[in-house]
Amino acid sequence: MQNLPQPTIGNISAITITTTDLEGSYKFYQMLGFYEVYRSDFPFPWIQITDGVLLIMLRQDNTPYIALTYYITNFEETIEALEATGIEFISKTNHEDIIKRCLMKSPDGMNVSLVTYVEGFTQPAGPSMLNMPQQDFMRPEKYINKICGLFGELAQPVTDIDTSMIFWKKLGFDILSRRTSPYPWAIISDGLNIVGLHQTTNFTTPIMTFFASDMKAKIELLKMNGLSNYTEKGSPGNIVIQTPEKQYINLFSFDM
Repeated sequence: MQNLPQPTIGNISAITITTTDLEGSYKFYQMLGFYEVYRSDFPFPWIQITDGVLLIMLRQDNTPYIALTYYITNFEETIEALEATGIEFISKTNHEDIIKRCLMKSPDGMNVSLVTYVEGFTQPAGPSMLNMPQQDFMRPEKYINKICGLFGELAQPVTDIDTSMIFWKKLGFDILSRRTSPYPWAIISDGLNIVGLHQTTNFTTPIMTFFASDMKAKIELLKMNGLSNYTEKGSPGNIVIQTPEKQYINLFSFDM
């Protein structure tokens, strides 16, 4: 297993997704193997969910939105350090705000937000594709999420990987693997998150992607349990799900 970069922004991170129907979205993600770990109505209704590895923040809001979010304690110092590298924030919090938020965008439009750490937030401890033995990738009994398998990446379409990496390196990301087929793509990580940079026009928005050696069987079980809004991607073992929030989730076999 290769040495991983160490997180430089913070040690707790989630994928933030807005929804117009908080309980309906939570019910959908329960079908995918997620469960509630925290909820509150302040400063707006939200539910934090996990599958034991990936953390998702469902937030009540009428505007569709997805972001990679870090929850940090040394907020001002982190903002200053990132700005010193040339990072520009497109929105910044007011100093008097109890919960502070700042938002930046990657060169290809992925939202990356910094939010004040909330007491009680923790990073899931389950083994991910970053730190589990590679031989376990093909052993479904080792997966924490028995329904969807292993979270593999938050996939992002990019115009040019090298240009994108200038931004991501400032956030502490390094390239873990890079390929040229079927188009240029790279898997990058900061030791906490996994992001895929895909130099393609095959998709246009960030997509959460899960992998499993038995994905075909998992997909059939999901269909039996009511999954309906999906399209097949090449074979019955690969599908793209449209979520209630109009986001997308890939469920792919390792042998795709």
